[in-house]
Formats: sequence, C-alpha cells, structure tokens
Amino acid sequence: MATTVVDKGEEAMNTRAQIRLLPGGHRLHLHDGPIDLIVEAFGTPHEVSAACRAASARFVSVLDELCSELALLRQPCSEESPWPQGAVARRMMAAVKPYAPEFFITPMAAVAGAVAEEILAAMISGADLTRAYVNNGGDIALHLSAGELFVVGMVERPDRPSLMGTTMLHASEPTRGVATSGWRGRSFSLGIADAVTVLADRAAAADAAATIIANAIDLPGHPTIVRIAARELQPDSDLGDRLVTQAVGDLTAREVDQALTCGAHAADRLLRSGLIRSAALSLQGETRIVGSAREHMTITTPPTERILVHA
Repeated sequence: MATTVVDKGEEAMNTRAQIRLLPGGHRLHLHDGPIDLIVEAFGTPHEVSAACRAASARFVSVLDELCSELALLRQPCSEESPWPQGAVARRMMAAVKPYAPEFFITPMAAVAGAVAEEILAAMISGADLTRAYVNNGGDIALHLSAGELFVVGMVERPDRPSLMGTTMLHASEPTRGVATSGWRGRSFSLGIADAVTVLADRAAAADAAATIIANAIDLPGHPTIVRIAARELQPDSDLGDRLVTQAVGDLTAREVDQALTCGAHAADRLLRSGLIRSAALSLQGETRIVGSAREHMTITTPPTERILVHA
C-alpha cells in the first residue's frame, strides 16, 4: 500500500489529513475529520499521477478553509446572505441560493457535493484525463471527456446498501453531479425518504436539490414517525430546533404513495426550473423516477462496465 506524497509546504499546513492509495493502486483515499473521499482518475499513468498529486495538494487545506467560515455556512441562506470567501464555501452558497426565497436551507446542505467538485476541479486542471470521479460519501463529482461514460448504481437505503438500479451517464449529456439525501443517510433530514438520488449538472447542485426533495417526502403528524430536535442530537447543527426524522414505522401503500407524490411534485418543479436533470425517490420499497433517468435506468448491470456505486 503506497502513500501519495504532497508538497511539504502544503503538508505542513495540516498534519491531520490522511492520504493513501487503496489496495490495487487505482483509487486514492483522502480523509480529514468529517471529509472522506474516494478518488479515481483514468488516462495515461503520467496524467493519472499528476491528477492524484493535484487532488492531494488541494485536499489538505479544504477543511481548514471551511472551518474559518463555519458560522456563516451554518446560517439560513437568504437572497441577502453575504458571499463567503473560500472556493468550496462559494460553491456551497451558489448551490443553495436558488432555494432561499422559498425554503429553509443553509449552505451546509451542499457541503459534500461542493468538496467533491473542488477536488475534481483541481484534478482536471492539473492533468489531461479521459474520466475521473470524486466520491464524497456517495455525493459524486464526475469528469467525462468526449465519448466516455460512467455507469452509476443507485441504492434504495444508504444505511443498508442494496442496488435498486443503475443509470448510464454519457459525456454528451450535461450531468456531472450525483447526490443522495434521506433520513437513513449520514445527514439529518426533515422528511421520511429512505433515499433521494439526484442527477444534476454539478455535484453541489445535486446535493442541495436532494435535500429539498427528501424534505418534501413526508407525512406530517403521522403517529409512527419519530422526530427529534436536531440540536438534541448535535448541539451545533445548522438545523437548530427543527425536528429531524429518526424512525419511520410501517406505512400503508396509500401513505407511501402520498409521501412519494409530494416528493415527485417537488422534484418536477426543480426539473422544470433547470436545477436538476432527474431524481429517483425511494420509500419502503417503492421508487419514483422523475426526469431523464427514466430513459437510462435499468436493474441489469452492463457486463462490460464497472459500476460506480452511489450510496
């Protein structure tokens, strides 16, 4: 197992970051506090090495940059919200600003996608690659040169990954970001979706949209849904005293249909606004597809393509 070497000046800025090649030598693992990335690049060996060095060098400063503006990033976004200074933080703000007039949302709703975007941008600016991805806990930023494609596997429950289908992303199409949200995921949710997977032009945009759609899949006041104030679970949560879902009991077929219909309406609005390309909504074994994913989604994996599993 090899360790990727970064510039000593960059390394001195952050002694926490762990950077290593995973077994097989093809995927790079970048870890720093809550940020955990899997990175892979495709191209000539020289260009792949250059991309990995660029990813490593950029990664070591990302968490410190975010922490320096954390107070602003945890505030509800409004049309008057000031723009942060950091590159990742600005990606976050840009992704959530479209929702500010109507929804409660903070820039933290797009943090995973924005970090993935930033590392990918460093990679493709430092190397000539045919394909690349940065997977931040299931929120994925993609690079595809002409004629290339990725097959992305979609799971119906992030806490118990099981492939519900795949979607094929072609370079000729605009999708370059994938994200999932839901109450079973690693972040809090106001809704009851097991998983909402969104395809969008950028990873941060997909991340923010998945949050909005997952929140819309809900049955307010239902007796089998357990909710707890976010602050009780995480004192510094950007959601404050808002109630986040902790358990969902068995629902009737009619209730599942009702909740998914609410989410599908929200997804359709975002689709018509150009904020997303498609979405897959899952709740207790039922799935709704909104947008272009319907054309490419299949439960059979093409044997010649490796699946990029999205959890």
